[in-house]
Amino acid sequence: MKRLADIAHARAGDKGNHSNVAIWAFDQGDYPALCRSLTAERLKAEFPRLIQGDVEIFAMPHLHGLNIVMRNALEGGVNSSLNLDGHGKSWSSLILDLPVVGEECP
Repeated sequence: MKRLADIAHARAGDKGNHSNVAIWAFDQGDYPALCRSLTAERLKAEFPRLIQGDVEIFAMPHLHGLNIVMRNALEGGVNSSLNLDGHGKSWSSLILDLPVVGEECP
């Protein structure tokens, strides 16, 4: 089974209780796999206890990447959470560990 980490890399950031993850395909030919594997619905289904708010995904086809914004996904954020990773850096690893699946980009 191919994981997203096999075809892409990511950087995560945070603002309060919201996390932002940008994911880029190593090879532009794998960009459609990112699009079909990473949808708001899938992320909410894969991480229902972590993502308490909306998920928005912004396509960056010219960069072969996606920008994912997850609201209320950091257990209150850096100043409010007892979570060891209140900054949201682990979201990159969590997302890249998902298997590649689905259909073509719109």
